[in-house]
Amino acid sequence: MSEHPGFGVMLAWLLDHRDLRVQELADRAGSMTIEVRAVLAGEAPGEGLLRRIAPVLGFHAVDLFILAGLAVPDDLAPLDAVAERWAPRIAMDAVHLPAPERRELLQLVRSLPQEERPSVFTAKWLASHAGPGGRVIRMLQYRNLDRLGMAQLLAVVTPTYLSAATYSVIGSGGAELTPRLVTDSAALLGIDARELAVLTGVDLREVPPPPAPEAVDAAALLWEVRRLSAAQAQRVSELARSMRGDGARGYFINLPGS
Repeated sequence: MSEHPGFGVMLAWLLDHRDLRVQELADRAGSMTIEVRAVLAGEAPGEGLLRRIAPVLGFHAVDLFILAGLAVPDDLAPLDAVAERWAPRIAMDAVHLPAPERRELLQLVRSLPQEERPSVFTAKWLASHAGPGGRVIRMLQYRNLDRLGMAQLLAVVTPTYLSAATYSVIGSGGAELTPRLVTDSAALLGIDARELAVLTGVDLREVPPPPAPEAVDAAALLWEVRRLSAAQAQRVSELARSMRGDGARGYFINLPGS
């Protein structure tokens, strides 16, 4: 594993990878060129800049905050931390459905009304988000996945099969972030695996194949479920399970391609 780059280095790589010039990024983001150049020179990015450049770069703003090692603003966090009980179940049941029904479920989630935030979201149990492992685990946490949710969902949708406790160790820097976990986490985060590898300083041994359609849909569902209350998430989870039929009792491991 190579040394984790600073955000200015990451931004420079993203600009080069997307064939964007500094002036173009600033113009499209509605920012001043001097702001972007300051970050490229090593200054910490401001909150406003990260919010503005995220859509231009094709990232969720919350992920840029985490990659930059900054605290995530409350309005970018999941609505209800209690929904972490239901978020992975929704995705795990959904990936057992045919693609049209997965899309139907996603549209339903998107159509639900936004409720009031019940409390401030905090990423629990993670001792430190410094280092590449902590950054990836923190991005998963901000998809409303706790340790068990990460372990279960990654095992169902990807080849990664780790214990819940292992995610705590990786998140606190006690275990290495492997190329396999980068690739599989990227699938659930909706981020290109090669980009996540570069941005976390992990060397991929080979170019990974595209994520399975089930993983793509799981990532979309996880993102949209972030805006649901726990009660809404529970109702969606019950619906997803019912869509599988009366015979649905569990989950297949490493479902795609099985």
